[in-house]
Amino acid sequence: MIALASAGGAAVVQAAGTDAWQGFRDRVARLFGRGRLTDVQVTAERLDRTAAELAAADPVALTVTRDRAAASWQTRFEDLLESLDEQERQMLAAELRRTFGAAGRGIAVAGDVYVDADRGSAAAVVMGDVSITNPSRPDAAQA
Repeated sequence: MIALASAGGAAVVQAAGTDAWQGFRDRVARLFGRGRLTDVQVTAERLDRTAAELAAADPVALTVTRDRAAASWQTRFEDLLESLDEQERQMLAAELRRTFGAAGRGIAVAGDVYVDADRGSAAAVVMGDVSITNPSRPDAAQA
């Protein structure tokens, strides 16, 4: 269950600020709320605060902000899973896997997409069965 909770923390951070955020946020809030409207609203507000913190983070501190948010949500997912009996835990785990799988599939983009690698970094885009990547840097003999 720790791996699932960790995936949950990562999924929250990945989905925040994307076109998939609203649907992901609503689904996670409903899962945490488990039929209790107040708990759904509290979770939705927490998710929104997380997304706002990530959006407002200074680029230099973004990695730390993302790591803290992921760890915080991991703990919340762990607490939620531990609060359930075994049957409920298994049902929720299956639903969380579906939710996290959807979050990790990417985002829909209307318009142009630019992928750029600089300072020796690598960049890639994967689209279904198509993969577009940047070429490797030539060595001194090839230059």
